[in-house]
Amino acid sequence: MNKIFSTEPTEVEQKVYDVLEAIGADYGVIEHEPLYTAEDLNKIKEQAPGLHAKNLFLRNAKGNKYYLIVTLDEKAINLKEVRSKIGSTALSFASEQRLMNVLKLVPGSVNPFAVVNDENKVVQVFIDKDLLNGELLNFHPNVNYKTVTISLEDLKKYFEYINVELNEIEL
Repeated sequence: MNKIFSTEPTEVEQKVYDVLEAIGADYGVIEHEPLYTAEDLNKIKEQAPGLHAKNLFLRNAKGNKYYLIVTLDEKAINLKEVRSKIGSTALSFASEQRLMNVLKLVPGSVNPFAVVNDENKVVQVFIDKDLLNGELLNFHPNVNYKTVTISLEDLKKYFEYINVELNEIEL
């Protein structure tokens, strides 16, 4: 796959590429204008074949458990439904400060690769079964102005390499 870089990778971005190289992943990277919402993904879909995702960084009511929910970009998500399926107390979006403290990211950059930054292994990752159909997947590499296209098998290898369980959920 093609890798297009006009800007040098940031430190948090480079961590993603380092793992992808370590596992021998076949992946592509495109650079684009910053994307902040799932709706913004429509601007790059022709450049990045495959499925695109919406990524939600959530916390429980006490703020002592964190969840990364990954689903198809066009799906509407009901947090009460997610809560019951993952066995959590009430869920809310984690604050910008918690996002920075736990995943070392700024809003708009949340993605499954980000758990490489979860030094204390406090984030549980749940991926919607509709993303697990064998098509290519697209995620930001910890910055919202680039997108990585990767196979499901290589994504699974990524999680295995960083010792994080990838949980399936039906949303």
